[in-house]
Amino acid sequence: MRLEELTKAVPGHVTVLGYTRNEITSLCTDSRKVEKGALFFCIPGLRTDAHDFGPMVAANGASALVVERRLDVDCAQVVVRNVREALSYMAAAFYGNPAKKLKMIGITGTKGKTTVSFLVKSILEAAGHKVGLIGTVCSMIGEKSIPANLTTPDPVEFQKMLRDMADQGAEYVVMEVSAHALAMHRLDGVHYLVGGFTNFSQDHLDFFGTMDRYLDTKMRFLTPEFVDQVVYNADDLHIQKRISELDLPKTTIGIRVDSAVHANDIEINERGCSFRLTFYKRFTFPVELHLSGIFNVYNAMMAAALCDATGIDRESLRQGLETLRNVPGRIELLETDTPYRVILDYAHSPDALENILTTVRQTSRPGAQVIALFGCGGDRDHEKRPIMGEIGGKLSDFVILTSDNPRSEDPYAILRDIEEGIKRTKTPYVVIENRREAIRRALTIAKPGDVVVLAGKGHETYQEIQGVKHAFDEKIVVAELLTEIHGAPKLPDGGENA
Repeated sequence: MRLEELTKAVPGHVTVLGYTRNEITSLCTDSRKVEKGALFFCIPGLRTDAHDFGPMVAANGASALVVERRLDVDCAQVVVRNVREALSYMAAAFYGNPAKKLKMIGITGTKGKTTVSFLVKSILEAAGHKVGLIGTVCSMIGEKSIPANLTTPDPVEFQKMLRDMADQGAEYVVMEVSAHALAMHRLDGVHYLVGGFTNFSQDHLDFFGTMDRYLDTKMRFLTPEFVDQVVYNADDLHIQKRISELDLPKTTIGIRVDSAVHANDIEINERGCSFRLTFYKRFTFPVELHLSGIFNVYNAMMAAALCDATGIDRESLRQGLETLRNVPGRIELLETDTPYRVILDYAHSPDALENILTTVRQTSRPGAQVIALFGCGGDRDHEKRPIMGEIGGKLSDFVILTSDNPRSEDPYAILRDIEEGIKRTKTPYVVIENRREAIRRALTIAKPGDVVVLAGKGHETYQEIQGVKHAFDEKIVVAELLTEIHGAPKLPDGGENA
């Protein structure tokens, strides 16, 4: 595609310096991967500014540069107001604007995005549609799984993925929409039939600084620029007022307040929950969900409301909700063949940890002990660490503090921050920095009927330490440790949701 064609896709004022009929053969954001014919985007980053690499990438064969300021290089340049924004629009144009050929459904919110997206996919498939999924755990085209690096991919990868989905016959794409993606303009130029907002609570303050900025960023998704209509959780007071004031068609979900889609007659057990789902003055039906916890009732309501907004029939809504057996790393009951339960969950924020531990507590047998194992990620929100420590202490009988992804931080410094919170409770705890040894301790002390909750890693298959990702799949680790402890091998089979 010629450079002049790509520049027409960028909104706002664009200045082109140099030859505009260059043939662009690839889009590139990594100076180490520039090849002949590439269009290189000089993105100003948090640590480095890619404008500094302009001379090098020009010398390595780039056809043109997209910049926010003119550079002294012998290469065509496209000067734009925001390189990240231009990247999104140019990537869409380069791949033929695939989103326009797809029915897009987006889900934002602090928690629940992954589970809702899997439920939406299940419902749409029950209705006979081929579906693409983009999210934290993985991306999928039908049953084909693609590993995920980011919740919302960078624009080049995102648009290529949409192109592949469209070419392979997908009709719908359901995807998680992260606040980081919105802040970095990764979704600019893509429009959605409907957008969902699950809930809002503390997370990512290392990046956004304040809760207000975090919420403002997420709210950007719920505008006519991105969505035609909105589904939101009216029980969440953090978002209820802001979204109710939007000048867009809206559908509410809820349990505590009167809402368009609501659930009642709710019963929760260790392997799922049952409830009656009602669409105001239209229809109602019972649901037997294989996902446990009141938060999964909300996730199911959100998924059903999103699909209903696109015209999916009632029976497909019910069938899709009941068909999904598990979501990787989300309150996932591992098949351990032990007299105690081992549950894997991605909970890495205060609310998420509270939700999983509350659910486990409510569905545990009388007299059972809840053993919680968790840590906090390094180079991330420091404020949540003591909060999570206190939550773990209040809702568990015994806590094992350990490393999550310490990244570049001293893992013991992170653990000391968490200890500040747990010390406010009377709950006994131990600190074992090595996560494998921490899991060994949990499996060793658990008694018949107890529940071991491994929180924080979920679907992740690595542990990041000092910039290096080490293989660490907790399903495999648990199987290996049980073999060492009990001498009987038990390989993981994907698990089943609690």
